[in-house]
Amino acid sequence: MIIEICANGFESAKAAQDGGAHRIELCSDLSVGGLTPDKDLIRKVIHELNIPVHVLIRPRSGDFVYTNEELELMLADIAYSKKMGCFGIVSGALTMKNTIDKKVTQQLIAASEGMEFTFHRAFDLVKNHSEAIETIIQLGVSRLLSSGQQNKAIEGIELLIQLKSLSEGKLQIMPGSGINSENVLAFKKAGFEMIHFSAIKKTSEATKQSGLFENEVIGNSDRNEIERVIKILS
Repeated sequence: MIIEICANGFESAKAAQDGGAHRIELCSDLSVGGLTPDKDLIRKVIHELNIPVHVLIRPRSGDFVYTNEELELMLADIAYSKKMGCFGIVSGALTMKNTIDKKVTQQLIAASEGMEFTFHRAFDLVKNHSEAIETIIQLGVSRLLSSGQQNKAIEGIELLIQLKSLSEGKLQIMPGSGINSENVLAFKKAGFEMIHFSAIKKTSEATKQSGLFENEVIGNSDRNEIERVIKILS
C-alpha cells in the first residue's frame, strides 16, 4: 500500500521520508484544511529531501469557487512547483452549485502537464458523487483524495468503496482524513492501494479565548506513527 503523508512543513516532510512514506502532499495551515505552502518551503523540501513531493494548490481557506485573480495565483504556483521539480499537484475547483468546475479544473490540469494531478477533498462537498467521478475521469485526473464525504475517512468508507467501484480502475481513489494506526487495516481490507494521512503529533493547541487562533493546531508529522502504520500494513 502506498503511504502519502500530508506534511505541513520541513520537519513533517523529513519525518515522512525517514519513516518510510512513499510521497508527501506539501501544504501549510492544516487547521483550515491546508493551503499552498510558501515558495521557500517548496524549494527547501524538494532540494534537500529525496521523497516525491506533491504540492497543494489552494490559495485561501473557505470554499473552492475561485475568481480569475485567484486562478492566476494558482497557475503561477503550479508553474513554480513544476520549475522546482515537483512530482505532482493537488488541487481542484467547484462551481457555486457544488459541482466540479470543469473549466477551471481543466486549466489547473493543463498547467500541471508532466506532473500527476490529484483532485482534493473539494470533492467531499459535491452533491452528486457519481456524476462528479465521471467528470474528473473525463478531465484526466490521476487520483481522487476523499474522506467519503464525512469528517473522517473511516466514517465514509462505504462511499469510498462505492467510488472505487464507480471509477472502474480509471481513477485512483485515495482515502484521507483521520487515518491512523488504529483504523488503517480497514482500508487495506477494503482493497485500497493507497492512503493519505498527516500523522500529526500535537505539541500545543490554541484556544478560542483570545479570538485570534481559532482551531489552530501546532505540531509535526510523527515518524513513529508513520512507522507503526507501515508495520501494520506489511
